[in-house]
Formats: sequence, C-alpha cells, structure tokens
Amino acid sequence: MKRSVLSVSRAAGRLTSGGRVLPSFLIVGAQRCGTTSLYRALAQHPLLAKPVMHKGVHYFDMAYERGLDWYRGHFPLTVGSALLKRRYGTRPQAFESSPYYLFHPLAGERIVRDLPGVKLIVLVRDPVERAFSAHAHELARGFETESSFEYAIELEDKRLAGAEEQLRAEPYGLHHSHRHHAYLSRGRYAEQLDRLEPLFGRDRIHVIDSHRFFSQPERVYERVLEFLGVPRMDDPVFDRHNSRPRPHRMPEMLRQSLLDHFEVYDTQLVPWLDGDPSWR
Repeated sequence: MKRSVLSVSRAAGRLTSGGRVLPSFLIVGAQRCGTTSLYRALAQHPLLAKPVMHKGVHYFDMAYERGLDWYRGHFPLTVGSALLKRRYGTRPQAFESSPYYLFHPLAGERIVRDLPGVKLIVLVRDPVERAFSAHAHELARGFETESSFEYAIELEDKRLAGAEEQLRAEPYGLHHSHRHHAYLSRGRYAEQLDRLEPLFGRDRIHVIDSHRFFSQPERVYERVLEFLGVPRMDDPVFDRHNSRPRPHRMPEMLRQSLLDHFEVYDTQLVPWLDGDPSWR
C-alpha cells in the first residue's frame, strides 16, 4: 500500500512539476551524523519546506536518469510558496536530505549543474563512531553480512576497489559496497568537502560538528538559519532520530587504532570547522 501511495504521489508530482519549486539547499551528509535530526528540526520552520513524501529523494546519486521533472515533482507547489511569502514577507525555501550525496563521486557535479545557487549543509561526527554506527545500521538493514565490525573494515578496500571508476564510467549505475560498506572512507570528510569546494565555493557550504549540534542545538540551529538567510521564529523540538543500539562495545585497542588512522584526516577538517573537531 505504501509503495502504491508513493507511486501515485510521484506520478502526480511529475505531471505538475512545472508548478513546483526546486530546493534552495540540501543536507548532503554525512551518513549517520545526525542528518535526520537536523532535517526534522528544520522541517518545523514554517518557511522551510521538506519534500512532499519523504526525507531523501536520492536523485543526484541513484535516480539521476529519471530527469529534473521527476525530481521537481517531489517538492511543494509554487502557489503554496507564494502564499507563505505573502504571509511571512520572506520567500520560503524547499530542501531535502540525502546523505549519500556527499560521498557519491558524481553528485556534486550534478547538483551544481541542475541547482545553480543552491547551498549545502554537511554534518560530521567522530569518524570512528560514525563507522561503528554505520556497520550496525547496515547489518540491521540486511545490507551487511559480516557481523564483525573489525572484519568488515578489513574487507573495505577490497569491496570498494574500482568503485568510483565504475560509477563514473557507468553514470546511471549503482555500486552496492560503495553505498553500504564504506565505513572508513565516508569518515574522511575533508576529502569529500575539498571535492565540493571548487564547484560551490566555501561560502555556500556550511559544515556542522554534530556533537555540538546535539549538545547545543539552539545555537547550531540559529547559525544554520543565518546561513540560509531565514528569520528565526518559534524554536523547534530538538530530538535524536534514527539512532540504533550497538550489538556490542568496540574493543579499545581497535578504537585507538582507528582514531590514529583518522588523525591526519581530522586535521584537514579544521579549516572547515574553524577549529578542532570536538572529538579531538
């Protein structure tokens, strides 16, 4: 039934795509870094319009062959946006959150081509904890078959070998391990941000330390609104969403080894955060 409703909604959206808005900003990642929590907080703002049916459209990573009309069909009607502008005196902004956009090698190029002027929001967290959380997440969803986190990260290089080259050679193709098994690779945040900077410029990319978002949500939320140029209204309810219990604790020796692995990558992240990451 849910699939049928989604199918009908998408068909209707595509038929009316000419009368719908495109997003002004995107939450592009990183996976397991609080993107759902930020998305739901922003969606409570009357001038920030989320997609009609679900959080992430995944157009620029996994559905680009469907075309821009298909993508536009996921967003609110322009007539509704006009009514909101008349009511509040400020233009509303549509957005979505697809955390694979940050990691996908083609997403940035596609976004800048189809959404000129769009702004990007990126959340980052302790990459060791992110990797451990991602493994538990993929295991629970059935996309990971190795129950041992340590063995899964040992397999990562082999699983991802040639993945980016394949995705560039087959632009509409998919790579299972690139999406589901990039535990350490996705935590090298600065590499991914440096790929986006020449396309968008640093002033259109806002990077958030998710540890600070959860400890000081009001302050981080206010800075996001400033970045977007949206007035602050009633404060939203800040909750943690999409968290998942861990099947076991990470061995301390493994944690320290991974922390050492990420040290150089975390150092490269300092200019993006205007200071040391909270986990350092």
